[in-house]
Amino acid sequence: MVNDEYIDFADRYDLFYKEFGKHDAKVRNFYKKLFNENQVKSVLDCACGTGHDLILFESLGCKVVGSDISESMLARAKQNLIEYGLSMPLVQLDYRELHQNFYKKFDAVVCLSSSIFHMQDDIEVKKALSSMHQVLRKNGILILTQGTTDKQWKEKPRFILAVNEKDFSRLFVIDYIKKGAIYNVIDIFHRESKSELKVWSVNYPNILLKDDYKRLLKESGFKKINFYGDYNFEKCNKKKSNLLITVTKRIN
Repeated sequence: MVNDEYIDFADRYDLFYKEFGKHDAKVRNFYKKLFNENQVKSVLDCACGTGHDLILFESLGCKVVGSDISESMLARAKQNLIEYGLSMPLVQLDYRELHQNFYKKFDAVVCLSSSIFHMQDDIEVKKALSSMHQVLRKNGILILTQGTTDKQWKEKPRFILAVNEKDFSRLFVIDYIKKGAIYNVIDIFHRESKSELKVWSVNYPNILLKDDYKRLLKESGFKKINFYGDYNFEKCNKKKSNLLITVTKRIN
């Protein structure tokens, strides 16, 4: 039985978003341009979480499949999709085992929001990337995104204010441990009627940065790797960028 790390966090995960399912115009335009340039009509989100990005990809006219190892996150995703009047396949699955479960090839695979950091080491990362490679069609694209960049890793900020709304704030308190980090997520509900504090922690044992991806993606069979530092297709700058978006292709 899979240990569900998100079981105590899934019900409030969506507090990351001001409005669930709504995306900034820059994000939407980024995927629209990328999908058009690469003839993407089918997408596998292999760490789909609560389904926030599934809604975006569906709105771009794609056939979408969501998978995630967390049962609790998938349960939340199912509920979210019902509320949006959408129906698409949701599969509980480890992204190291995609090729054992999907036999139809996808035009694009996405693994977003630092989800790859759950892998214990580079060996497990390559298993995951190789599995993603195998379920892509020829010239299909893989997209990975993360907020942890070379710049952040050098500066190692201890505190990051992730959300700050009228009634709710979310603070990251980060413990950096060798090549990994523990993100302690502190949720503060500061309503007039009641104040409440909830804490949840996630361990990322193997933080990947730009040079790590260059090596591991090539070793996993990918070619033509591009790194962007924002959703305007600006090239990633290791000294300045606060976002790392990796886009690569399966050539054969």
